[in-house]
Amino acid sequence: MNQEAAPHRHLTAIKWLTFMMFMMFAMTTDSVGTIIPVILKEFRLSMSAAGAFHYAPMIAIALAAIFLGYLADKLGRKKTIILGLVLFALNSYLFAVGNSFLFFLLLLVISGAAIGIFKTGALALVGDISRSTAEHTATMNMVEGFFGVGAIIGPAIVARLLATGFSWKWLYVIAGTICVLLIVTASLVQYPKTVRSAEEPIDFRRTLRMMKNPYALGFSLLIFLYVAAECAVYVWMPTFLEGYSGSFTFLAAYATSLFFALRALGRFLGAWILARFRWTSVMALFSLAILVCFAGSIAGGLSYALWLLPLSGLFMSMIYPTLNSKGISCFPKTEHGAVAGVILFFTCTAAAVGPLAMGGVSDLFGHARYGFVLATVFAALLFAGLLFNWIYDPARRRLATLDASEYDA
Repeated sequence: MNQEAAPHRHLTAIKWLTFMMFMMFAMTTDSVGTIIPVILKEFRLSMSAAGAFHYAPMIAIALAAIFLGYLADKLGRKKTIILGLVLFALNSYLFAVGNSFLFFLLLLVISGAAIGIFKTGALALVGDISRSTAEHTATMNMVEGFFGVGAIIGPAIVARLLATGFSWKWLYVIAGTICVLLIVTASLVQYPKTVRSAEEPIDFRRTLRMMKNPYALGFSLLIFLYVAAECAVYVWMPTFLEGYSGSFTFLAAYATSLFFALRALGRFLGAWILARFRWTSVMALFSLAILVCFAGSIAGGLSYALWLLPLSGLFMSMIYPTLNSKGISCFPKTEHGAVAGVILFFTCTAAAVGPLAMGGVSDLFGHARYGFVLATVFAALLFAGLLFNWIYDPARRRLATLDASEYDA
């Protein structure tokens, strides 16, 4: 694929547009934990039914990513991003007129599909504006850093709305308004021009074939294990810490916020760390630290979990954006939309299945601690995979080849 660079001011605008897109949708997806206790009372739901506010959009993102991810390669990044943003904005404003649980659940499914569309376009765009696979990884960490900021801002907005007597629904109206501004910006910005070579047809079947590729599958499985472990903390940590009655009860109330803050901080530091150390070693050592945090929380009890589980956010910070970046960078830019869709499918499947499996194990044995035993197994498997990656570095030659052929390195 040949590319013509857009003017520097447009590339800067594109980067900020991408940062703000990720921050905006994180405001909604990561606020669900704050909204669920409200809808439990408002609609008199069971916990399983209320949990659909988390599972339904995650499944919708996964399905949109796998079935529609190729649109970023077929229609182009700009059209795909604007399509997803328009759908998300229109859908967000509909929250203001609804009053039933099923109506809101339907809107969450549609918003998940919209996120799946514009996120794959945005992930593919990162490759277009990067000059090397190393810069791709640094940019991806910045992108996910802004996602982390959104994960902090969203719940804070919900808490403020509820404290002042407003409905949580206004969060989506706020997100929709931000989305309108992003649509205007995306329409005015000049994107890097791409000329697609006449190769195999760009369609869903090509995406299915990509799922058999060892690089796409390998990175996707590692990301699946990571996301399953990460979701354990922000979905089930508040339940796990409910029984804590020591000297730091105030910390238990803010443990999730501290986790998100450390995760965001680590992602902004990611570019600095990865510029000085091999990414394979950083991934292996950080995954070991996550395993230690989880195992220590199980062995030491709540007094240890109170500190170790939020701390794990610092070590989790760089793993997802780095694995995501390397997985996408293992393919030519003409395939970045499709491979981003494959990885996003595994990401959101893990976000839905992981907490569900933990909840089932916790119900079976009668305590959230046992769910974290399962999460520790996920963390152990992740460490084993990243240790293998550190030792053998199977993607090294592939990344070097594409660095030379696809980027301006």
